[in-house]
Amino acid sequence: MTNDNFLRACRREDVDHTPVWLMRQAGRYMKEYMALKEKYSFLEMCRTPEIACEVTMQPINAFELDAAIIFADILLPLEGMGIKLDFIKGDGPKIFNPVRCEADIDAIRIIEPTEDVPYLLEAIKLTLKELDGKIPLIGFSGAPFTLASYIVEGGGSRNYLHAKGIMYADDGQWKKLMDKITEVIIRYLKAQADAGVQALQLFDSWVGCLGPEEYKEFALPYTKRVIDEVKAYAPDIPFINFSTNTGTYLELAKEAGGDVMGVDWRVNLDEAWERIGHDKAIQGNMDPVVLFSSIDEIKKRASAVLDRANGRNGHIFNLGHGIVLGTPVDHVKALIDHVHEYSKR
Repeated sequence: MTNDNFLRACRREDVDHTPVWLMRQAGRYMKEYMALKEKYSFLEMCRTPEIACEVTMQPINAFELDAAIIFADILLPLEGMGIKLDFIKGDGPKIFNPVRCEADIDAIRIIEPTEDVPYLLEAIKLTLKELDGKIPLIGFSGAPFTLASYIVEGGGSRNYLHAKGIMYADDGQWKKLMDKITEVIIRYLKAQADAGVQALQLFDSWVGCLGPEEYKEFALPYTKRVIDEVKAYAPDIPFINFSTNTGTYLELAKEAGGDVMGVDWRVNLDEAWERIGHDKAIQGNMDPVVLFSSIDEIKKRASAVLDRANGRNGHIFNLGHGIVLGTPVDHVKALIDHVHEYSKR
């Protein structure tokens, strides 16, 4: 591979510079993406391998990134599970048959990735050809708690009334639901590994709505099962465990596993790494909204993150969450170039 700094950082090995990639690096802030969006819906783009490959490559062609991430969505397995999904303009994902009772849980189907998401696997193979060994490709999935919350709530949520209602009912339904979703995610990630991705990331974007004890009981065992089973299946593929709003219980998040712990901007990177342990690599963690400030401020904030890593092997620079709609493209380029220049070994 021409540039394997990302993979070496995942393994806490020496690198030429701190590798950088950005969550949602392929997306709505780029004019190339918006030109395609004029012609196709979001799901059409995800389900058309040639378009998904093209969108994945857009930021790679524009910036000197150290990793690509396949253009997809954490909700893509839902259709194969029997859950009706669409993305509504201005509102985001909408689920038309949310899971609210035991009969709904019983109706969930365990997917067969080659039958239910063949377009994703083909997009991975096309993208690997396009990358031609330049940089690694990351595959991903939503984590069990985050996917469960989506399909129970029916979309975005502030209070998770329905999901937590099932959780706290303590009648076995939450375990039944999470066992099914966990199996789906394991199959989904194994299929991406088989298709050739060189790293995997689990997104637990909503798990921060839980307190430490709730996380330990209702989320951790299922995330751990995903990571353990996928790592046993593909031991050479680095696994990134990313969650948001979990700064108060990073030690528990570490228990779920992963070669790399992804952290958001609500905790200082050096403190997070100390608590997680330096036997793990770490990914993060600049606030995405910093990219709306001046280039001088962006460089200052990025340098502060890098200074907290202190040159220790195992740091992957990223934002604390995905790039925000409207982010200036030249600010993204300035950030990537600065990380490389500032961290050059």
